[in-house]
Amino acid sequence: MSEAEAVRDKVARFRTQIDDLRSEIAKAIVGNREVIDGVITCMLAGGHALLEGVPGLGKTMLVRTLAETLSLTFSRIQFTPDLMPADILGTTVIDEGQGGAKAFEFRKGPIFANIVLADEVNRATPKTQSALLEAMQEHRVSVGKRTHTLDEPFVVLATQNPLEMEGTYPLPEAQLDRFFFKLHVPFPGRDELRQILERTTGGTVEPCRAVLDRDAILEMQRLVRQVPVAPHVRDYAIRVLQATHPEGPDAPDLTKRFVRYGSSPRGGQAVLLAAKIRALFDNRFAASVDDVRAVVHPAFRHRVLLNFEGEAEGIKTDQVIDAILKAIPETTAEKAAARVN
Repeated sequence: MSEAEAVRDKVARFRTQIDDLRSEIAKAIVGNREVIDGVITCMLAGGHALLEGVPGLGKTMLVRTLAETLSLTFSRIQFTPDLMPADILGTTVIDEGQGGAKAFEFRKGPIFANIVLADEVNRATPKTQSALLEAMQEHRVSVGKRTHTLDEPFVVLATQNPLEMEGTYPLPEAQLDRFFFKLHVPFPGRDELRQILERTTGGTVEPCRAVLDRDAILEMQRLVRQVPVAPHVRDYAIRVLQATHPEGPDAPDLTKRFVRYGSSPRGGQAVLLAAKIRALFDNRFAASVDDVRAVVHPAFRHRVLLNFEGEAEGIKTDQVIDAILKAIPETTAEKAAARVN
């Protein structure tokens, strides 16, 4: 088998595995294809997802269903105002052994799982929210003088209610930046509502089965990293990233007027990785400009911080991103002129 045939075989197998995963999730979740693909993308990129929406839209059920379709360890942390960092990371206790000998022993917290559901993460205090920072970025936990490495894959899927709701605390910028995607969970349409009510008020729901194990997921993550990105596609992603900053060379007027800080380089990493995954979803082994454009909103919307005027005017970060995508051409003027000549 040639190298090209081997690549085609890997891509086809990847697509089949994704289709099987989507089919199993669809047994419990009605619609929300974009949100489901966003969560799967975060898992394949080795990143984390923040799902935002009002209560009752199925955010927690989506995460729980994903865990059921994967042969991975799963834990759920219900964030409340009285939750402490030790309740997440674990704590050191004095263990009494045989003969009365005593020793310090570390009892692992719920963060030690492959998939961690941080439910209503913005209902905990900033002190408790910060307990996730090291785990999300470095995939390890430091307690006392010891550092414990988390098993791969490690994915935090957090849900949050809109900040306008009572009893919520805004997530710090450093933690927001550690989320690969921020996904908005929309209110279902009429047909989707009908299906939801039929499923939940009728007979028993068909249980989901596990279709992917740890080795398969790690292999898929490795394949994602091998997808090539052409220089002009990478250059386009860079120009879009720079345009999120008010002082950026191609920043549109909306950015200059309403944005305080633009996306960090982590946002650019998220865009390129997500573009690669989207190409694989579409049975392609090369990321395109269209792939980049399709993933910019979930990758940047929590990384673009509005200034006071933007918040006072009620501007949404998605509006700023729309203006950026409209203003940034696919190719630079120099390259376009060279192509004509």
